[in-house]
Amino acid sequence: MYWTLELASRLEDAPWPATKDELIDFGIRSGAPLEVIENLQEIEDEHEVFESIEDIWPDYPSKEDFFFNEDEY
Repeated sequence: MYWTLELASRLEDAPWPATKDELIDFGIRSGAPLEVIENLQEIEDEHEVFESIEDIWPDYPSKEDFFFNEDEY
């Protein structure tokens, strides 16, 4: 399983909290790339409820990770 920022961003609008099956269903319905569906299928715990993308990919960058000042624009 590998995640990139582009792949993980496809799950930002997922209905959190969600189970593995709900995320796979969301990925299919939203037209996510096959790699996203394959990564979700590789999750081992079938019944765990994930609160956010960080539960799946702990290295997912948050808004604080970017040095972008929204007030300047």
